[in-house]
Amino acid sequence: MVGFFLLGTFMLYCVGQIQIQGVPQICVSQPSCSACLRSPGCAWCKHKDFLKSGESTERRCDTAESLRTRRCEQTDIINPQSELVFLKNNELSSDPDSVVQLKPQNLLFKLRVGVPQTFSVSFKRAEGYPIDLYYLMDLSFSMRDDLDTIKNLGQEILSTLKNVTKKVRIGFGSFVDKVALPYVSQVKDKKNNPCPSRLYTCQPAFSFQNILGLTQDVAEFKTRVSNQIISGNLDSPESGFDAIMQAAVCQGVIGWNNVTRILVYTSDDTFHIAGDGRLAGIFEPNDGKCHLNGSGFYDGTKYDYPSVGQLARVLAANNIQLIFAVTEDSVAAYKALSKLIPQSVLGVLKNDSSNVVQLILEAYNNLSSTILLEHHGAPSGLDVTYRSHCTPAEGDNTPWQRKGECMNVKLNQQVDFTVSLNISTSEGECLKEKKQFFLKLQGISETLKVSVETLCDCDCHDREQQSTHCNEKGTLNCGICSCDEDHLGQRCECDRPKDMISADSMDTTCRQDSSSLLCSGHGSCECGICVCQGTHHEDFCQCDDNSCDRHNNMLCGGNGQCDCGTCKCHANYNGSACDCSTLTDQCRTAGKLCNGQGTCQCNQCQCNNDFFGMNCSKIADACAKFLACVTCELANKESDGLKSNCSRPCGSVKSTWVEGPQEFPCREDTISYKVELFPDGNILVLYADLPRSVDKTYVIIGSSVSSIIFIGIAVILISWLMLEFHYRREYDSFLKATETVVWKNIENPLFQDATTIVMNPIHIQED
Repeated sequence: MVGFFLLGTFMLYCVGQIQIQGVPQICVSQPSCSACLRSPGCAWCKHKDFLKSGESTERRCDTAESLRTRRCEQTDIINPQSELVFLKNNELSSDPDSVVQLKPQNLLFKLRVGVPQTFSVSFKRAEGYPIDLYYLMDLSFSMRDDLDTIKNLGQEILSTLKNVTKKVRIGFGSFVDKVALPYVSQVKDKKNNPCPSRLYTCQPAFSFQNILGLTQDVAEFKTRVSNQIISGNLDSPESGFDAIMQAAVCQGVIGWNNVTRILVYTSDDTFHIAGDGRLAGIFEPNDGKCHLNGSGFYDGTKYDYPSVGQLARVLAANNIQLIFAVTEDSVAAYKALSKLIPQSVLGVLKNDSSNVVQLILEAYNNLSSTILLEHHGAPSGLDVTYRSHCTPAEGDNTPWQRKGECMNVKLNQQVDFTVSLNISTSEGECLKEKKQFFLKLQGISETLKVSVETLCDCDCHDREQQSTHCNEKGTLNCGICSCDEDHLGQRCECDRPKDMISADSMDTTCRQDSSSLLCSGHGSCECGICVCQGTHHEDFCQCDDNSCDRHNNMLCGGNGQCDCGTCKCHANYNGSACDCSTLTDQCRTAGKLCNGQGTCQCNQCQCNNDFFGMNCSKIADACAKFLACVTCELANKESDGLKSNCSRPCGSVKSTWVEGPQEFPCREDTISYKVELFPDGNILVLYADLPRSVDKTYVIIGSSVSSIIFIGIAVILISWLMLEFHYRREYDSFLKATETVVWKNIENPLFQDATTIVMNPIHIQED
């Protein structure tokens, strides 16, 4: 059930998103004009002669385009359009005398149910907008050094904030804890001086005290704060929630103006929450009202501490932005608290609060940079969604959300939002009167007032009693007759039977059952009797002789007659479309039907597993299926000893050994075999030796080696022949060159004979 609920919720959400995004909706026809206007996308034709005889009143309710197509004049179509009226739309302005930060300011919407309408909202923070800052301080004993620092920081706080705006007011309040056990000691001396040591003097504890209302007088701030004395309590948590509540709701005492309101909360410890008061016997819940006495004190012993939810609502209702300035030890607790309180920020305070001025400035800038637009007080059934346009670049690509939100908005930056209003169709009710709700930005006092009306009433201006169109037996209004008590029908033409109290009860006689359409959707109901259209007949037009199943694009496959949607088949045929023959001639072979391996259905074989073919004459994967049988039979054939029982792998299959080598389709090692299926359903396996063949391995190796040798020799011969050819050609060229040379005997003048003759003077040649 939970799953169905979640699915339904998701579908409704998706439908809502489609409506928001403007996707056209399909009109769901309704029987009256007012109901028609509640159906999204519908319009009503009020022309009295628009319907044909017997047509239902719902036919008047359709899309405006469809009504025009069916020749309903534009003047006769009731189709009010949603309307937006700007009652106040002042331009954005930073003029101190007329500040406008939110535009528009007042709108009036006239809405159709289920038809969403959108409008734009713009915001721009006014420059120099006044600020009220109320400083709320924990005066428990551990904050004594912080008090000394704050006494001299009033002027600095004002000076820093005046850099943002010229008008700043500051106030001061303090808190400790409820004056009751176990929070504060009830011993008289300890109650009067709750300091943990006698070396110090403390004032008595209190829940909250407004010390100084909001003022521009810095001297007064310093004087009042300087007069403060530290206090103390027993436990660590403080009554900070009491102080925040009173500072927020005591508008007159604190002096809040209609400006930017900031509450600075400083502490070095955690806080008491709703329910803690029971420890002191305080059971009455906090009432969220102002209870300050004439001295500005709040007696917290009557009411319990406020809850986080109460604080969030009160701060939002009074447009107060909260700054938590706490020490490092308490950051985790206040960080979680800040997430639960809108328009609140957290800053880390030094132990002596010396950085509080800078912290306030940074926190104010953080608060100012976050813009949240929400609605309050919207009527039930009105769906409000937002699309944020924080920068011009985003355009219309941002998603629809339940609130408008922009982060990191700079000073003088304008942000825009598109807001969609849609009266939910799931509620099914129009607003009885004009309703109002407000759009507001968190922390900003300005609001946008939105008034909403719904367009659900039909003002047709054709009301006529005892109309001739109604045979003077009824009243004509918006094109339909409201008959007197004795008559019924489209024009009050039917006498009302005693057992019928309305036209709807008369229509029940034209319905086959409570869930069926009028005349099965194939005729019109006239005075409780169906007038059928086309080939439809019978009492409720439920029979159609042209609606039977078809086969081969022929009604009843051409093998039968259609009777009230059911085929009456000829002989030898059956089935919803007479598409199944009862003959078996296409399944029969010389032996059994489908070779005994299937059944004959509609004259076609439906084969058993492992068989296929027109007559189941083929065995699927026969080689693998009968391998075990062949292996077993072969083992028995080659065995000289004990034979194996092959009945399990072979079953009723017969096997036969064929002498001599055979090439059968199935092969396994050195055996080949085949499987044959006979017409009588029997199976025969024939197996034999494979023809022996040369070992291909040696053939391949020998061929490869021979080829390599042959190729090598061929390469060598070719190389030798090419070299020989080259040498011969060179030699012939040399011989031709020598024949053409002419030799001459010419002495070289530079040549000297190597022979030298020397005469020895001693030697005398003899004659």
